[in-house]
Amino acid sequence: MANSPQAKKRARQNEKQNAVNKARRSRIRTHIRKVEEAITSGNKDAAVAALREAQPELMRGVTKGVFHKNTASRKMSRLSARVKALA
Repeated sequence: MANSPQAKKRARQNEKQNAVNKARRSRIRTHIRKVEEAITSGNKDAAVAALREAQPELMRGVTKGVFHKNTASRKMSRLSARVKALA
């Protein structure tokens, strides 16, 4: 347990940032799920639109430190390939 004032403050800050990161991660996963649902339904237009909405969310997650850059790039690459294959 945190004893010093600075450790207590750091614990409070960590809780707040944890909540922010959790919400951000959840929003990104929701966008990815929408893309995957559109791919599953076979609707290419909806999949492309969902992918366009998901990309900035993923990259924003990278800049905010929620995801590693390569992780986001890998996810975008795989989703893009699946959308492209819908033809």
